[in-house]
Amino acid sequence: MTTRIDELLSKMTPEEKAGQLTQYFYFADQPEQPRQVEAALARGGAGSLLFITDPAEINRLQRLAIEGHRLGVPLLFGLDVIHGRRTVFPVPIAMAASWELDLIERGQAVAAREARAAGAHWTFAPMVDIARDPRWGRIIEGAGEDPFLGAAVAAAQVRGFQGHAGEVRPDGVIAGPKHFAGYGASVGGRDYDEASLSEYDLWNVYFPPFRAAVEAGAGNVMTAYMSLNGVPASGSRWLFTEVLRETWGFGGFVVSDANAVRNLVTQGFAAGPADAAARALTAGVNLEMTFKDPAYAHLPEALEAGTVTMELIDERVRAVLEAKERLGLFDNPYVDEERARQVLADPDHRRASREAAQRAAVLLRNEGDLLPLDAARLESIAVLGPLAVSARDTLGPWVFDIDLDETVTVLDGIRNAVGETVRVDFARGIPVARRHFPHIFDPDEKNVEIDPEGFDEPAEFARAVATAAAADVAVVVVGEAENMIGEAASRSSLELPGRQLQLLQAVVATGTPTVLLVLNGRPLDLRWAAANVPAILDIWYPGTQGGNAVADLLFGGVSPGGKLPFTWPRTVGQIPMCYAHTRSHDPENQERRYWDEESTPLFPFGFGLSYGRFSYANLTVDRPAVAPGETVTVSVDVTNTARREAAEVVQLYLHQRHGRAARPVRELKGFEKLIVPGGETRRVTFTVGPDERRYWSATERDWVLDETTFDVYVGGDSTAALTTTFTTAGRQP
Repeated sequence: MTTRIDELLSKMTPEEKAGQLTQYFYFADQPEQPRQVEAALARGGAGSLLFITDPAEINRLQRLAIEGHRLGVPLLFGLDVIHGRRTVFPVPIAMAASWELDLIERGQAVAAREARAAGAHWTFAPMVDIARDPRWGRIIEGAGEDPFLGAAVAAAQVRGFQGHAGEVRPDGVIAGPKHFAGYGASVGGRDYDEASLSEYDLWNVYFPPFRAAVEAGAGNVMTAYMSLNGVPASGSRWLFTEVLRETWGFGGFVVSDANAVRNLVTQGFAAGPADAAARALTAGVNLEMTFKDPAYAHLPEALEAGTVTMELIDERVRAVLEAKERLGLFDNPYVDEERARQVLADPDHRRASREAAQRAAVLLRNEGDLLPLDAARLESIAVLGPLAVSARDTLGPWVFDIDLDETVTVLDGIRNAVGETVRVDFARGIPVARRHFPHIFDPDEKNVEIDPEGFDEPAEFARAVATAAAADVAVVVVGEAENMIGEAASRSSLELPGRQLQLLQAVVATGTPTVLLVLNGRPLDLRWAAANVPAILDIWYPGTQGGNAVADLLFGGVSPGGKLPFTWPRTVGQIPMCYAHTRSHDPENQERRYWDEESTPLFPFGFGLSYGRFSYANLTVDRPAVAPGETVTVSVDVTNTARREAAEVVQLYLHQRHGRAARPVRELKGFEKLIVPGGETRRVTFTVGPDERRYWSATERDWVLDETTFDVYVGGDSTAALTTTFTTAGRQP
């Protein structure tokens, strides 16, 4: 609490306090909405704005707030900086696939630097929802299915956005982990639908990434839209007061997702806007994000009715004002527009994006060592598929103020790599398959590339096949257009959209060696490809320098080192499918759960090949038995038996054999990515302490450590065969 904030609170009317708790979207191309917002600024009715990317416009609106109102309180500007501001990095699920926490941190530090220079103070990221249903479009924004990996990635992103001390560094932004909580478990993978989760699942699976983000110092948390166990999350006092603040000690501010406070009425929870405002404020929501007509404008009415107190309103306002003070906005509220241009153009940021795309790619198949390609032995390459030339789709969803001219597509990257030494022919073959309704924040589908006028699909399909037949190697790019995934973009199928599979089948039928590149943010149905295409490389949506990074991988400048952060199902009918399931009463038949399809995944969690060959041996624990509060050390030898240097993600999994709950057959509890030269061995060591063995017990309704036996598995994915055991003695409640 500071003197400045105390003085401001003493001068504010209830209406002005409600204004500080209101955040408006600002869409300059919608005349009615900016007029409403600017009128609110004049009366002190807005404390924050979002969705503005122009530094000059940010300065203009900041002056309206400071010079146009008697209190002169600066605005807090927020922006969706999900995987880059001007420099676009691979999408978050791809960054998680790198399993490199330093890389993830550096990427978000670049994003924060660009965002802060251009006037944003706060990002609505990272999204740390656990996602075990890939039909849900927002799987692309998170770190996948595993709480241990998800927690590590969440903390790394918070450090990248803000810094290491919990405070926001001068070129950082406030991190806003979202959506608290359970949003990724929406019924049927349908965005916005309700979630029903036991406390066991919440504490053991869905909460850990949020807790890690809070412990890393996140200054903000965003609510979830949906109802959790019958209570809309934005009105849940249990979530935002009892868990977030009282249990975890969160000291920042909470923002609602867009219109989520007013939607408490729509969801049948609140009787009207004033009731919705009182419920959200009481639950612990400081700031209402709204398009128009904020429910928090009714807080004076709720105050008069006695459903909220002035003490509570002041507490919520104080947290918002403290955030502004920590950012230095009272003393330095404006953007240096010239510096913004310099920072956004920094070439080091593009190099960082290229490195991230290299390290995020996952090699799924490489029969006969088709990859890497030897350009010196090739005369011609056929690059096929419309996604190979789509700059917009190369970037992926959830990016704004983008520069398509500097985006390197797959075709661009391959041509850049081989120059004039190899002929590179391109054919679209088929039109781009896109969803036929606009994106929630892009109703006019701006920047969407379309097929050439007069596109003759039968002729172009035939031309693509002929191009493949005449080439030494064919590179086919398939996947989902960027508007098919993300918010409000769930799918009922995982099949390749449009005629992409037919094109791929026709190319393979020519007999030309074929490399499949997958542009995606979730697993797709690749059953045919996995059986018939020799090389498959998941390149995700690789960002601004994506094409150059892909070429680096194809021609062996870099060895793929990414690993899947989710289980890749064979078909949508297997969903949900997660490696960390409990053992059934009939474990011998665990893999035969369907009579019409295998029960195993197409690719397991943690899977990824490289241009190296890795073997594991000499798995040891330093002690066969420990007390519950003690730590064991697990060590293993990792050998690269190939000739070339390559990266490997060494993964450690635990299984608790018995206790106060039936525990998953395997749980990730350690990982390390290392680079091993060809023919060399590295000894890798993990510590397994009480934090790795503790779990929340539905029986005890608390965290417990059991006296039990643990199986330890170490290897290159979740099916690792190398195993040993240790025991814990002395039961601890």
